[in-house]
Amino acid sequence: MKKLLLAGMIGTSLFAVSCSSVKKAETSQNQRAEYLKLKGDWQIVSVDYEKGFKIKPFDEGADAQCFVGSHWRLIPNNYTGAYTLNGGGACPSLTQPIKFEVKDGNTFLFKKIAAGTKAKQNTVGYSLTITNQSTDQFSLVQNVPFDGSTVQVVYNFQRTGMK
Repeated sequence: MKKLLLAGMIGTSLFAVSCSSVKKAETSQNQRAEYLKLKGDWQIVSVDYEKGFKIKPFDEGADAQCFVGSHWRLIPNNYTGAYTLNGGGACPSLTQPIKFEVKDGNTFLFKKIAAGTKAKQNTVGYSLTITNQSTDQFSLVQNVPFDGSTVQVVYNFQRTGMK
């Protein structure tokens, strides 16, 4: 009787673990599908924030409006990408390689990769929230701490092509 009870408990445990694994796999697949929607070429069509502030995103030393028209290439297969600022006026012209990932389906994490360094050597990065995602557009929301409160900066992206 003890052996039967023990076998029943082991069988129940294995069943529970296998069901849990199936649910985790489904969740992981759903998140990956959302993540793959970001694949391709994008352009920032607008940057929205309270205009009373001087915002210089991602430590580039450039005004947030310099990011309007910037080109972003995202390659989820190897978690790499780059963004290019077009330059002109007070805006610099630059291309910045990045390493990125999406956590929990809506948190976009990225870090800039300096020439000659590996991603794992860089421990500083940025965390933004993905909102309004569809096939051809999405927004990234960055919460920037300022003087005891938070300023929200919204980067609105439009798809320009698949790669």
